[in-house]
Amino acid sequence: MEISDLFIFQAVVRHGGITSAAKQLNRVQSNVTVRIRKLEASLGVRLFLREGKRVRLSPAGRILLDYAEQILVLAEQARSAVHETRPFGVLRLGTMESTAAARLPRPLCEYHERYPEVSIELRTGSPREQIALVLSGELDAALVAEPVHDDRLNTLAIFEEELVLVGGAAHPPIAAPRDVDPRTALVFHPGCPYRARLEGWFARAGTPIGRMIELTSYHAMLGCAAAGMGVAMMPLSVVRTYSERSRLGIHPIADPDFNSARTLFVRRKTLQRPAIERFAELLLAHSGAAEA
Repeated sequence: MEISDLFIFQAVVRHGGITSAAKQLNRVQSNVTVRIRKLEASLGVRLFLREGKRVRLSPAGRILLDYAEQILVLAEQARSAVHETRPFGVLRLGTMESTAAARLPRPLCEYHERYPEVSIELRTGSPREQIALVLSGELDAALVAEPVHDDRLNTLAIFEEELVLVGGAAHPPIAAPRDVDPRTALVFHPGCPYRARLEGWFARAGTPIGRMIELTSYHAMLGCAAAGMGVAMMPLSVVRTYSERSRLGIHPIADPDFNSARTLFVRRKTLQRPAIERFAELLLAHSGAAEA
């Protein structure tokens, strides 16, 4: 059993079949097939159940996948320990859209100036999506909102976000959900942690949300709030990036269970690379936060 065979095996699983994996690996399909059969022969088990042109993991394949991912991570760490005297290569970073917009421009710029040998790939999404990608190895690290409960991850508290309610400039002061008029919530997808907090704020008061409008960007959300279409909950740092803040009404939240959220830097405990560690250090320098 060779590490390269495990890498090909992981690619077949990740891309859903031999044909797709071959394209991603820039190999001919027959080569991938031969390597998988070689791996099966060396282990004496079938790793995939073949259904026409499709394949799915066998029970033995599911067991091997867990070990293969651990072995490949350790192999990458070994290469890094031997060769890396300073960060280089690709840093695959996940983040929430709010963090990307308000918090990352300066750290990313400074990191690029310090370590030009590192190419950063940035991917936005919900915390749940980002954590899954970190655990699968598709991302090296991610910035997500708390809470995070997984023993396979290291977490580092980076930013303490003050959450506020945002509506139109003419909206009267908001002390409780009953003050929201119209009772319309401007939100992201259900996986958004700030949407969950807004829903919890209404629920604790026993006040139903009349309508929820799902949007795909903070710029659109702030524009809708400025137009008086409803109220959104978001980090104050995001509001400060909006060029037309005079059109907004910004309302503090009194309840301490809903008026703040920490952003955590998460990465697998088994993955240690200078590129990741230096980026974490730079984020801390820009935030003054401490280990979670």
